[in-house]
Amino acid sequence: MTPLERVVREEWGRLVALLLAQFRRLDLVEDALGEAVATAQATWTAANTPDNPTGWLVTAARRRILDRLRAEAMAARKEPLLTVEAERRPREGVMVDDGSVVDDDLLRLVLMCAHPALPPEGASALSLRLVMGISTPDIARLFLVPEATMAARITRAKKKVVAAGIPFAIPGTDAIGERLDVVAHTAYLAFTAGYAPGSGPDLLRAELAGEALRLARVARSLHGSDTLDLLIVLMALQHSRRDARVGPDGALVLLADQDRDRWHHDEIAEALRLLGESERGPAPSSPLAASYRLQALIAAEHATAPRPEDTRWDRIADLYAGLERLTPSPAVRVARAVAVAEADGPRQGLALLDGVEMAGHRLPAVRGELLARAGDVEAARASLSESIALCDNEIERRHLESRRDALGPA
Repeated sequence: MTPLERVVREEWGRLVALLLAQFRRLDLVEDALGEAVATAQATWTAANTPDNPTGWLVTAARRRILDRLRAEAMAARKEPLLTVEAERRPREGVMVDDGSVVDDDLLRLVLMCAHPALPPEGASALSLRLVMGISTPDIARLFLVPEATMAARITRAKKKVVAAGIPFAIPGTDAIGERLDVVAHTAYLAFTAGYAPGSGPDLLRAELAGEALRLARVARSLHGSDTLDLLIVLMALQHSRRDARVGPDGALVLLADQDRDRWHHDEIAEALRLLGESERGPAPSSPLAASYRLQALIAAEHATAPRPEDTRWDRIADLYAGLERLTPSPAVRVARAVAVAEADGPRQGLALLDGVEMAGHRLPAVRGELLARAGDVEAARASLSESIALCDNEIERRHLESRRDALGPA
């Protein structure tokens, strides 16, 4: 990975937040950063990469924004505005119960995108693009919509932020409460994008998943919410397996083959404690919270099985059935089919996939695996080939190719 790729991938949200805190103009900030990255791509080489790539991009973007402000001021026949009030404005934070002050630029950006003036789907998509730097094609995969649809949705959301003058600020406690479901859903999608990237060379982007978990915890410190509590439990249980999911050669390690000693058992224990408190408390306050609880219970079943053969797949299948009743979707049906196949056999899992339609490579991948287990080698090979053609993640694609090759020649 080049220094430029690393900065764009890991620091994009902080760059946007830093410049937005100074200039308060989302339209200028994103355009200027894009131009700065394009310039860097054209001019940086291995021999002349700046010692501080992040600082270079910030400086280059800041100069472009100031040039635009000068041009706008001249067009309006006003004196150029060369000093921005935001530079002298004291930073604003929110005091939480322990007396500390939360002042987090990425959370500020998420809360801006979660403003009620934006529809929830547009708010989450815009957050994923601005805050996490996730590509539009990968966001489209998360929402199961075409890329063009997602690009238009993000563009409309950005225009709405600018036109409505939505402030880049942490709002009051009541306003935060109104935005928590959008914040939670954004963190959930960002975690998913890190835990299972839809494209690129990495099976896992642990830093992105970890940042999504951190944002959920910061948001939770601002406002009590069982939705965030349960989401944090779910993400912590999943994230605890991060070091065991990729082999020394970078290959995918399936759950059944993972070295469970490499799981972060301290994180699992803390998450299970919080889940136990939730189970003893009142019912979830919303369908979203209820869905996170069910998913957390599924993750807990995996986390507490000492060996793969000890996994209670019948319990997991029942939990997925409850999740499907609560939030029916093709993705939930596919996950339920896997659990049913483990509990009752591949044919029962395949029966649940009849008539299911879902974009992307995961449905044919699961169908191919279950067909192989059921002994239908020719159909399994065809389904795996379909999945390979649709898979944009390089490591997953290699895994699928090895699985198909293991079935023997056509």
